[in-house]
Amino acid sequence: MEWSRLPPLAALRAFEAAARCRSFTRAAQELNVTHAAIAQHVRKLETALAHSLVVRDGRGIAVTPAGVQLAEALTLGFGTIGAAVDRLQADAETRPLSLSVTPAFAAGWLMPRIGDFWTRHPDIPLNIQPNVEVSDLRRDGVDMAIRHGDGIWPGLDAELLTDGDHWVVVHPDLLGECKPSCLGDLLHLPWLLEHYMLERRAMIEREGIDLDDVRMQLMETNWMVLAAAQAGHGVTVQPKSLVDRDVAAGTLVKVCELNGGSLGYYLVTLPGRVSPRLRTLRRWLHGQVGNR
Repeated sequence: MEWSRLPPLAALRAFEAAARCRSFTRAAQELNVTHAAIAQHVRKLETALAHSLVVRDGRGIAVTPAGVQLAEALTLGFGTIGAAVDRLQADAETRPLSLSVTPAFAAGWLMPRIGDFWTRHPDIPLNIQPNVEVSDLRRDGVDMAIRHGDGIWPGLDAELLTDGDHWVVVHPDLLGECKPSCLGDLLHLPWLLEHYMLERRAMIEREGIDLDDVRMQLMETNWMVLAAAQAGHGVTVQPKSLVDRDVAAGTLVKVCELNGGSLGYYLVTLPGRVSPRLRTLRRWLHGQVGNR
């Protein structure tokens, strides 16, 4: 379609309303503009098309044969657009919400709590997408992502869910009789770290630990790191929110805390894309922070 050949959409909309209402005044009320604005749009449309579209008829207007032809086409076209919009809006209110999370966050934080959401909000279906790849919210149709980082993702809205505090944890069987109080007491043990987790590496090295001097096992995902730590294969540094349940249960031992600064888990959405159902999910997620 050659859009340059079409008159302005505002003029077409004004004329369709005027022709349907048989009145500039009622068309102005419907579109929430002035009578003069409707009249001006119609005059400009008549000039652009070189056709008379309406004529005065008492207190209202009458539509010419050329105007009837255009008005019928516009009403049909706008009706088709309106129906498509209605279908999309209805779909947005009934389809499952799509929540993108990392596998580690899903397993360690979200899934132990998700039953509460299902119980409280059975009318809101939720599609949880655990993925190590960063989702493109617009392209992938994701309503919300929970991402770990500093909260700065251009073109997206990010709201902090959990803080950046990290715990150094290890399986109690790996410690034996050792009672560590700092990272230096763990140098004789194997360490576990995810590939590309440069922030955690930097946190450890700020404590004076040279990771080149320890036995380091690098893994592809943080979910694998957590599973290996829970099985007693090494020391790991994890966001507090992912391991506080294990520490409370005694399956992992907290050695010390590291401050991650602005790092944390953030709720990430597209600007202006927060529906009532998504606000409900966001409130529930915030309400779960601190709940074991």
